[in-house]
Amino acid sequence: MKIKWKGLILSIAIPLIVGGLAGLISSRGMMAFDELNKPYLSPPGWLFPIVWTILYILMGLASYIIITSSSDGNKTKTALKIYGLQLLFNFFWPILFFNLNLYFFSFLWLIILWLLILITIVLFYKISKPAAYLMVPYLLWVTFASYLNLSIALLN
Repeated sequence: MKIKWKGLILSIAIPLIVGGLAGLISSRGMMAFDELNKPYLSPPGWLFPIVWTILYILMGLASYIIITSSSDGNKTKTALKIYGLQLLFNFFWPILFFNLNLYFFSFLWLIILWLLILITIVLFYKISKPAAYLMVPYLLWVTFASYLNLSIALLN
């Protein structure tokens, strides 16, 4: 299979841009993160942008695989719609958490995001197993982020 470089770059750029914009919008609120009471397993703040960048690249690669698959057009469209919806939920979470300090609401938002990611993985799996597997680290990280979010909500 020949790589369509323009499509690959765009597929990776979309989640990176979404994450970058969300980070830019919520950057002031992120500074206050250091002042919060955090749970025992809370990683250092510098780790988050690194992890998210890797996850956004994996998400982009997964979406590229789906876009370029020879699967049924309706299955692909449905999978990409859910992928886009979870990306939208991903975009708003840091704004809700860092800017608006809605810790409990942010946790509920993450639960919905987690479900959307799971649905995306299931739909991707029906089209391409490698694309689905590329989304698993994201699901695991959001699971961990949910623990952090709920703990911060309870501790602050």
